[in-house]
Amino acid sequence: MPDCSGRGRAMTDTPTPGKVAIAIHGGAGTITQSAMTAETEAAIRAALQASVQAGYQALLAGASSTEAVIAAVNVMEDSRLFNAGRGAVFNAAGEHEMDASIMEGRGLNAGAVASVAQIKNPIDLAAKVMTDSEHVMLVGDGAEEFARQQDFAMTGPDYFHTEFRWQQLQRIKEKEAQRKTITDQDQHDQWFSTVGAVALDQHGDLAAATSTGGTSNKRWGRVGDSPIIGAGTYASNRSCAVSATGHGEFFIRHVVAYNICNRVELGAPVAEAANTVVNDVLVEAGGEGGVIAIDREGSIAMPFNSEGMYRASVDINGEMTVSIYRNKGEPEGAFAGTVEH
Repeated sequence: MPDCSGRGRAMTDTPTPGKVAIAIHGGAGTITQSAMTAETEAAIRAALQASVQAGYQALLAGASSTEAVIAAVNVMEDSRLFNAGRGAVFNAAGEHEMDASIMEGRGLNAGAVASVAQIKNPIDLAAKVMTDSEHVMLVGDGAEEFARQQDFAMTGPDYFHTEFRWQQLQRIKEKEAQRKTITDQDQHDQWFSTVGAVALDQHGDLAAATSTGGTSNKRWGRVGDSPIIGAGTYASNRSCAVSATGHGEFFIRHVVAYNICNRVELGAPVAEAANTVVNDVLVEAGGEGGVIAIDREGSIAMPFNSEGMYRASVDINGEMTVSIYRNKGEPEGAFAGTVEH
């Protein structure tokens, strides 16, 4: 594609082998230090660090970017702290419906699942759709039948039941009954707790992955941006890899992940492209949330327009950061340092 931006040459398909990097997120929203106990904050920081470490160590061992983002997302899906996999929220019917997607920058291969209820790690099934089917997305019963055919172990609803998520649903329903708006909910109910990862591997290939339980008290059958290629997830070796978290309907309407990648392909730096879409395009539309993005040179961007976003990264120099809040000076407990190989 020719460069129409006047800011430099357009990207090509040829990756540059070398260093590795990874970024992850655990959701964005009304995440404030005053609303979180020290114990919860410490647990979340530890989980974020474990996730980014899992992906980074995989990259150092020679894993592909695809394998690395799966490893990172699996850690968060296995935690009760995030709205994905084991910690998924309840829908309005008191059930779980989970979505996930994955995309490779080399070849633009992608896979996604939506409205699955019995899959421990939805990102694994999305990856299987990508590698072992002729389709990009499978939904509901069809996705779970495919999982059985691929010998996935099916998991019952008790595995996903957490008291925190159940009480969260009850608070929302109580507010709903009182005809109060969503802005009147407990702050903890305003987290867009999708999880995701983006990575650059030693071969210069990019990948992105996103997994979520959706929004608490959502209508049965509702699907947000997370499994939508181009909205919640996108990766291309010609530009960058993006995983999004936020108010899904806005991210779908503005094709957020692809929007960012397209700007990068036309010559914008990844930080500029991500910031423009998150803090200009989405803000103007009324959409809240954030993204993580990484380009083929390993540059990382993690902008958000909400009060906080759970996030972590390891850059091409091996420097790790783990952050939660919006303020420039992260409070005590923030981690920054070099990862031990």
